[in-house]
Amino acid sequence: MASSFMAFLRLYCPCIVVVLLIALPPVAFAQFSSSSSDVELLLGKIRASLQGDAENILLSSWNASVPLCQWRGLKWVFSNGTPLSCSDVSSPHWANASLYRDPSLHLLSLLLPSANLTGSLPRELGEFSMLQSLYLGINSLSGTVPLELGYSSSLSDIDLSGNLVNGVLPPSIWNLCDRLVSLKLHGNSLSGSLPEPALPNSTCGSLQVLDLGGNKFTGEFPEFITRFQGLKELDLSNNMFSGVIPQSLTSLNLEKLNLSHNNFTGALPVFGGSKFSADAFEGNSAGLCGLPLSSCGGGSRMSSGAIAGIVIGLMTGAVVSASLFIGYMQNRKRKNRGESDDEFEEGEDEENGVSVGGGVGGGGGGEGKLILFQGGEHLTLEDVLNATGQVMEKTSYGTVYKAKLADGGTIALRLLREGSCKDRGSCLPVIKQLGRVRHENLIPLRAFYQGKRGEKLLIYDYLPVRTLHDLLHETRAGKPVLNWARRHKIALGIAKGLAHLHSGLEAPITHGNIRSKNVLVDEFFVARLTEFGLDKLMVPAVADEMVALAKTDGYKAPELQKMKKCNSRTDVFAYGILLLEILIGKRPGKNSRSSDYIDLPSMVKVAVLEETTLEVFDVEVIKGIRSPMEEGLVQALKLAMGCCAPVASVRPTMDEVVKQLEENRPRNRSALYSPTETRSEVDTPF
Repeated sequence: MASSFMAFLRLYCPCIVVVLLIALPPVAFAQFSSSSSDVELLLGKIRASLQGDAENILLSSWNASVPLCQWRGLKWVFSNGTPLSCSDVSSPHWANASLYRDPSLHLLSLLLPSANLTGSLPRELGEFSMLQSLYLGINSLSGTVPLELGYSSSLSDIDLSGNLVNGVLPPSIWNLCDRLVSLKLHGNSLSGSLPEPALPNSTCGSLQVLDLGGNKFTGEFPEFITRFQGLKELDLSNNMFSGVIPQSLTSLNLEKLNLSHNNFTGALPVFGGSKFSADAFEGNSAGLCGLPLSSCGGGSRMSSGAIAGIVIGLMTGAVVSASLFIGYMQNRKRKNRGESDDEFEEGEDEENGVSVGGGVGGGGGGEGKLILFQGGEHLTLEDVLNATGQVMEKTSYGTVYKAKLADGGTIALRLLREGSCKDRGSCLPVIKQLGRVRHENLIPLRAFYQGKRGEKLLIYDYLPVRTLHDLLHETRAGKPVLNWARRHKIALGIAKGLAHLHSGLEAPITHGNIRSKNVLVDEFFVARLTEFGLDKLMVPAVADEMVALAKTDGYKAPELQKMKKCNSRTDVFAYGILLLEILIGKRPGKNSRSSDYIDLPSMVKVAVLEETTLEVFDVEVIKGIRSPMEEGLVQALKLAMGCCAPVASVRPTMDEVVKQLEENRPRNRSALYSPTETRSEVDTPF
């Protein structure tokens, strides 16, 4: 199970990496003397460089008094190609404290992603004769990429993504071309032009993944890359490359390409069909054109006479428009100053909505306007304004009330905080869009009220159910058992609701605030999402408060700095954290009591490295489960980690998430699944 999960992480998470022990060819390897052994090299230069000035808890396990199998983040191999077996604690190697003296033992993999490393990359990394995999992503390593790294005799996989590495990339890195399979340097501060291989016709035949995105590289497109015929994934995004993208790029059989957010110009190469979307090229110069962007067609230059005619016409039009505007404004000033300029016109009819005017008690003066949507037609302005409320929740942008109507019915009112919302003109189109959304896993907006003083009320159905947060983390008696079947149903329901927002509407909506507190779960374990799209109503400062809260609570995607940049991929990241929360049963983010910060993806990575994956699951989840793989548990954990990939383009869509969850349903959907499904699985609504 652990090995299959490692393969998944390597495929889907460029910055979350775990390596498989692979069979080495039976070739003769040079044996080092004990005085220059890999062990002594680790204990000396390597450990000192990686941990910098502060003692690192993971590196502290590299100790001659501790058996090699218990050194964190390392895989070993003997000179004859036989891996050192550390997966079984009963293995004679596990507690062997003298192995470090064996000169035939060599380092195979150095795996320390997200290990809080603060030092620099030691040049001695190039001295390991059998080191194949170097994974130091998502740390705080600084300094430059050492020239000596390119002189390693066996490196095939390198991931230094998400660090603080700067300077130029040494040309020696291409010395590894013959065996290099993956090179990932995403999210550093590397600068200058990309160096070419020393050999002019080098093809890097084994290289499949090249990720240099999120740096400061300059110069023209590095055309030598188009000779790397084995390349499957290329990411040069978020750099400062310029010039034309060469047509020779189409000779590569690329499966993934990202050239966005550079300064490329000219016509795009013709890749054929719709192989890559516009996202792969967005954020470049306005001069970049061709499919899937705008066409590169251009017309002949206009004559000076034609230009003069256009200018005269525009000036004449401006004078006429100004005259009409002045007359209009003078006419408005003559009107009663008390007349309302409310955009909500009396008696306005909408598709799926109708505006109703009137004041409290039906008075003619009017206290505001109420827009009704499907399912809320029975409400009147008097009902809403005379309802008695009880505070249910307070947020930075509003307060939620449980409101009792005069006829005995109950509604949920969300009063948006004064000053938190955009002006009425900007607000209304968003409200209309939200009012049309209908899905079984989403709480529908039934009505919207705006008062004369600008107060805004969002009106929803009231559901006397618990939030997912309460179900997962409350300890009070009477809480239903959340076995894997029930949690899977909840996770799938949330995914379906999000997929509908992202791809099931004419105009897609991003949720923007996914968290367990915004998921309601009924007695049949049907999940319904609340608060979707509310960020679009907020002024930027208040919307950004939601981003800050998401960071504190552990749901914020790493690339999301401002709420206006929220998109479907940042929603997917938050869903991934939520799915981990469902599987692991721990609250992500900062704990208000202990001030500890729980990073759920890091917990999983550590468990995989230590081959204790089963231990991360909540005890209620694995209770009664004979085979986590057959029951879809391991697949769900893989899926969650894929959603949490640090690089947004690697994350699946919510449609793909739904598909994977449906393909890996729990086998045991018994009476514990939901009260209505005890009769027959044929009748299950799942």
